Amino acid sequence: MGNRHKFTGKKVTEDLLTDNRYLLLVLMDAERAWSYAMQLKQEANTEPRKRFHLLSRLRKAVKHAEELERLCESNRVDAKTKLEAQAYTAYLSGMLRFEHQEWKAAIEAFNKCKTIYEKLASAFTEEQAVLYNQRVEEISPNIRYCAYNIGDQSAINELMQMRLRSGGTEGLLAEKLEALITQTRAKQAATMSEVEWRGRTVPVKIDKVRIFLLGLADNEAAIAQAESEETKERLFESMLSECRDAIQAVREELKPDQKQRDFTLEGESGKVSNLQYLHSYLTYIKLSTAIRRNENMAKGLQKALLQQQPEDDSKRTPRPQDLIRLYDIILQNLVELLQLPGLEEDRAFQKEIGLKTLVFKAYRCFFIAQSYVLVKKWSEALVLYDRVLKYANEVNSDAGAFKNSLQDLPDVQDLITQVRSEKCSLQAAAILDANDSHQTESSSQVKDSKPLVERFETFCLDPSLVTKQANLVHFPPGFQPIPCKPLFFDLALNHVAFPPLEDKLEQKTKSGLTGYIKGIFGFRS
Repeated sequence: MGNRHKFTGKKVTEDLLTDNRYLLLVLMDAERAWSYAMQLKQEANTEPRKRFHLLSRLRKAVKHAEELERLCESNRVDAKTKLEAQAYTAYLSGMLRFEHQEWKAAIEAFNKCKTIYEKLASAFTEEQAVLYNQRVEEISPNIRYCAYNIGDQSAINELMQMRLRSGGTEGLLAEKLEALITQTRAKQAATMSEVEWRGRTVPVKIDKVRIFLLGLADNEAAIAQAESEETKERLFESMLSECRDAIQAVREELKPDQKQRDFTLEGESGKVSNLQYLHSYLTYIKLSTAIRRNENMAKGLQKALLQQQPEDDSKRTPRPQDLIRLYDIILQNLVELLQLPGLEEDRAFQKEIGLKTLVFKAYRCFFIAQSYVLVKKWSEALVLYDRVLKYANEVNSDAGAFKNSLQDLPDVQDLITQVRSEKCSLQAAAILDANDSHQTESSSQVKDSKPLVERFETFCLDPSLVTKQANLVHFPPGFQPIPCKPLFFDLALNHVAFPPLEDKLEQKTKSGLTGYIKGIFGFRS
């Protein structure tokens, strides 16, 4: 490519194909242009001007792919590489037509690419066929989306089925499916103008809300059809994320001054505005979906508790406390449902939420009782079981006209049967535990209170002696009294009379100025 001072480009020709690495040079040019185009596609969501650069890079990638296909027509290239080059060129050409919204040309290119990969998958071993089949799965959503834009109305249903088959994966295919489904719903949203909920019809003017409401039924059907728990969890999270975005779009429309002005309609005291009612509807969907997700997680934990294997230190086993936390969150969501604006006068709604609250309170009490049973607090568990029966009986007596709305909830009749059997087991366990505590004194108390050095005369099987926490001696040892060296005290001093010493003391005489003068001149008496 020239020297250190000047670049001299060289084209890869058929004469240079003595080494297959020359083909990789052209392939890398195409891949570089395509990858840069994919980066610009993500950035174009917030910067529309970058879409022009995106199309330019895609055209450059198609140009390099066509050059690669031309080089692969040489006799030095095997048949497999020729077919792969043709499929690669068809794919990039289809992506360019897809971005230009030339649906017929795009679907023809994608179908050509899909056909080549399917033929290659059938001609080689299973290990190599996996790669080709993966490419076919990545192309299929684009084909169905092009078909929908051409006029095939069943394409959206096939896209939903593809998303279900993708399971809980989070890769390029899953992101592409979500993007294509959102684009398809955006086109359908143009025909949606209003929605009805609890006897009131409200207009829907926000595009993001229209798209979400159009896909609501499809999302719920997908959740119901999902087989694995991972797929259900992913679909729940996706639905909640879309709902939060729709609620945020409505909040931006509910400006503070407009909210104060439109909260009460003229002549209709207590009736909220259409926009506020739409916000309540979306919040209801979000909270209801969160309740269903937590209820689904609770069912999974209940199955795990029933099928609990012997304890494994490497894996955390589920406990009743985990279920209690989930039911606490559900009850909090139900409280928020009761506080939605516009539904304060809806007695049927309030009664329905009250019955659902009783159902989940019953299950919460049941698992609190189960946690008390594990620590052998029999009296507390028995009181909680009675509280469960009270809640369940209230639900059975007040259900009446709300049986249809309670069908999706756990059956309280099964809970009553289970509580009655648990009460019998609890009473039996409490009696046995009381008898055992009165009959024999636990050897562990003696074992734990005295070290081995103090009970040599008593035989006791103590497995802790061969562990690192063996109780052998008192350590550190306690203090013991020992004889000390005697101290001698001189008591005779108190009875000794000392001789007088007054004659030994110097007599101090009083002297005035005369004595001072005598002292100066050395005259002393």
